[in-house]
Amino acid sequence: MSQLIKTFIIPIVLLFSGCATTSTNEIGSQDPLETFNRASYDLNKTMDILLLKPMAKGYDKVMPKPAKVGISNFFSNLDEIPTIINSVLQGKFSAALSDTGRFLINTTLGLAGFIDVATDLDFEQHDEDFGQTLGYWGIESGPYLVLPLFGPSSLRDVVGRGVDGFSSAGNEIDHVPTRNSIYLAELIDVRYRLLAIDGQLEDALDEYSFVRDAYLMRRQYQVYDGDPPEEDDFYDDDCEDIEYCDDEIID
Repeated sequence: MSQLIKTFIIPIVLLFSGCATTSTNEIGSQDPLETFNRASYDLNKTMDILLLKPMAKGYDKVMPKPAKVGISNFFSNLDEIPTIINSVLQGKFSAALSDTGRFLINTTLGLAGFIDVATDLDFEQHDEDFGQTLGYWGIESGPYLVLPLFGPSSLRDVVGRGVDGFSSAGNEIDHVPTRNSIYLAELIDVRYRLLAIDGQLEDALDEYSFVRDAYLMRRQYQVYDGDPPEEDDFYDDDCEDIEYCDDEIID
């Protein structure tokens, strides 16, 4: 997936952020660069309002639904490549095998991925990237970062995106205008699929904090495959008080 797409995919995590257990206080402590991040967030939002959102609405209006589904399937199929690689790096060989099967079936029987045949054949789809791989092997996320044009991230995920970029199918296209056209088409496709949930951000009291918290919680959820550790450092099994039990401090 083009790195630019990450700028606008963040609202998807709002659908899943309730699955993580990280507290908002802890998340806030991961944002020492908040002043810079807020400025970058405002820049990216302005670009979205002026460019991407109108393009996505126009795409939604003129493109027939079967064509939109096919295009989304095509780009989803390309994303199987870094997922397979990172599944292997994490030792998740069963998942890697499933996604390899998905890629081969959809690329052939599914006409280059425009038709999702593999799902009907019960091949489970996964989502792995090198940022998750680093987290799997114990690398902390580091400070939260909002990069101009690239969007919400963390120090760990910046490294991950750079590595994943080498496995991007777009890198295999030498003709620059064609490669850029494919990246733009993917970007518009992703933004189109986010139109339905735009209102969730508008309801937030502090949109920046809402997106930051959702992003970090979702990334934790992904690293731990949906089972992040409980936040219980200050609890004792026989004590309901967070910090004290029988007048003794719990370490």
